[in-house]
Amino acid sequence: MPHRLHLETFGPVHALPILHYRLEFAQLVRQAVEHVKPDCIALELPPTLEAPFLRGVRRLPEISVLHYETAARAGRGETVYLLVEPADPLAEAARLALERAIPLRCVDVDTDSYPRHDEALPDPYAVQRLGLAPYYAEYRQAAAVPPGPEDRRRERGMAFRLQQLAKEYGRILFLCGMYHLERVKAEYGLPQAAPLERLRRSGVTLCNLHPDSCREVLGEFPFLSAVYELRRGPLPAEPADDSAGLRKRFSAFELVAGGKREVPEAEVLRRAIERSARHVGREGEFPDRQRCILRLFQEAARHYRQETGEPVHLWQKRAFFRFARNYALVNGMLLPDLFQLLAAARGCLDDNFAYAFWRLATCYPWQQVAADLPTITISPEELWGGARRIRFRPREKRHKGLSPLGFLKRKREKRPGEWLEGFDDPAVCSYPPEDVVIEEYGRFLKQKGALQLSEELSRTEPFTASLLDGIDLRETLRNLADGRIYVREQQRAKGGVGGVVVIFDDDRNNVKFPYRMTWLGEHDQESDMAFYATPPPDNVVGPGICRCEYGGFLLCYPPRRMMDVWHDPDYAFARSKAEVLLLAALDYSVEKHVVYVAARPPRSAFRLLAARLGKQIVYLPLGSLSPPKLKQLRVFHILHGHGKREIAADYIW
Repeated sequence: MPHRLHLETFGPVHALPILHYRLEFAQLVRQAVEHVKPDCIALELPPTLEAPFLRGVRRLPEISVLHYETAARAGRGETVYLLVEPADPLAEAARLALERAIPLRCVDVDTDSYPRHDEALPDPYAVQRLGLAPYYAEYRQAAAVPPGPEDRRRERGMAFRLQQLAKEYGRILFLCGMYHLERVKAEYGLPQAAPLERLRRSGVTLCNLHPDSCREVLGEFPFLSAVYELRRGPLPAEPADDSAGLRKRFSAFELVAGGKREVPEAEVLRRAIERSARHVGREGEFPDRQRCILRLFQEAARHYRQETGEPVHLWQKRAFFRFARNYALVNGMLLPDLFQLLAAARGCLDDNFAYAFWRLATCYPWQQVAADLPTITISPEELWGGARRIRFRPREKRHKGLSPLGFLKRKREKRPGEWLEGFDDPAVCSYPPEDVVIEEYGRFLKQKGALQLSEELSRTEPFTASLLDGIDLRETLRNLADGRIYVREQQRAKGGVGGVVVIFDDDRNNVKFPYRMTWLGEHDQESDMAFYATPPPDNVVGPGICRCEYGGFLLCYPPRRMMDVWHDPDYAFARSKAEVLLLAALDYSVEKHVVYVAARPPRSAFRLLAARLGKQIVYLPLGSLSPPKLKQLRVFHILHGHGKREIAADYIW
């Protein structure tokens, strides 16, 4: 790792070139203070703003915004905003000066007519890898915006004040924007006069930033600022991993105790930030932006799984970071910003994950509406002159014609333990509307498997005497140079599809889906079913009604033939529950083909076993099916007694 710090020295002045509101430069300020051990710290701020700015610094980690009106030009004035946030190098320098009792001076010139510069700056993360010296050298070569009269006026004023400070202090640490530093250094070597400037500015107001605005207007998005703030001092204790999340579920024991003690959302997000702060680098090191983004993704994936029950798969993680990287490179950056990360989250996973990602990325635990200052709400357009907008819609199950607040009418326990009184019937049964859905999907998988078999048996050949089943346009275009037409012959697979096995999770450790059951079809249009799932007592949603999630299931038609496959000694050699279901499908299927849907194909030994039984396994990758449909299928309900079917609709949402 190269030495990242670089200081421009002239006289007793040690100047640190910075970019405002960037995490990497706030870290360099701390290194510069340790290296220089200054007698005085000079900031690129006008003295007229020093008092309110320092008050905002003393409020940190609560974020403040300083604002005032400029003098009217062309008939109207302009509102100027200055954020005081942890990841800003000027705020970090002022905090260090206050903590270590180092004299602090503001040396800039107060002006009303300073223009806005829009520069295409290189990614500040390059400083983390290359160091500040080559970064600053490249910046000086690429800087193309010529200085205006106000720039020259400010630079001469800063040079004059540094000359005055040099008479009083031996070592001065000067924080200056890269755009101005080279010319300030040149002006320092020349005689300078006191600048003609405003000595006092009225109407300067310091306000508390509203938490909602905090999510949108900070220079660094709130998660980064919060991690940086936590790593400034002693790291907090590792939060207990009690799997506390935002998902609403009740177990039988919790119902007896009066319901689950839900952890507030703010507390869950705070724990995630504290956990991240401990894992983005060794103690004493400052956070690396790339590691922070990785931890943000991991914590968002944890919340996503707690809320939806769906894990973030490795291929989704790979697609997310590849998309975000390419999006950043297209815009000339090394690492993506928050907008690009949200676009990747929505595109590579879904809107629910994008919402979980946004909620954590924009969480800043210390910001509150109630504060010792007036609270102000500002928009990105007011502060930065523009904004990029992204929309995502977390999916919530609604029924047409009902109020979107219909979930408020859902029945709840009137007293602790009321729902446990519904578990008086030892028999269990399914919920018929869910049976219809899963049977229809089973028929769909059978058709898809038969179509795949037909595709495998089809053949293409050059046209000679017969068109067979039609012209194969794809093959004809692929061999256009030959000047021949290709035709395709479709061959129907012999034998139908008898069994369907769908594996969502292998659960080889038997931890997540320990509940196993074999159900017989109740009528001629319903298949026999074997499955493994989450334990019913873990999620009681009504009297004698439990919500479960499949780890995997088997559908086999015709019904009323299947024995208890989980205790069949013929399947004792199976290594996992998924293999038990596949063996049962091969054993009970009256048709030649069995459809097997999983993340990975079965072992080759099963294909040999199927061939000996005169069967064939048709493998469909789980990723080739619709994720929203699979999410819908995974959830089902177990009712304790047929009588619960009459009231189940009141509790199943």
